[in-house]
Amino acid sequence: MEMQDKIKLALAGLLVVAGIVGFYMIPEGQGLLRALAFIAGIALAAGVVWVSQPGKSFVAYANESLVEARKVVWPTRKEAMQMTGMVAVFVLVLALFMWMVDSGLAWLFYDVILGRGR
Repeated sequence: MEMQDKIKLALAGLLVVAGIVGFYMIPEGQGLLRALAFIAGIALAAGVVWVSQPGKSFVAYANESLVEARKVVWPTRKEAMQMTGMVAVFVLVLALFMWMVDSGLAWLFYDVILGRGR
């Protein structure tokens, strides 16, 4: 990363801090102005990051991600319901199995090995 980009990112950080400080410096009774000070700090910082090389790289990455997300083939409602039903049945079967194993081990240890079930 170039020194110019480091300076831009540091400036963006300072703008965020300035927005936060401005929020707390404005009296509580002026809530709208407080919020605007914070939003202005964030917006200015975003603008500075936008013109830096890391910001441009992030925007390109985000655009490519959106293009890839549009390529996703989503299941139909029927397919989604079938998969949800299969997951529910699997969870019930697994819960039953875990209950049987737990009960069997409890019987084995308490009744057979320790003799406390009598």
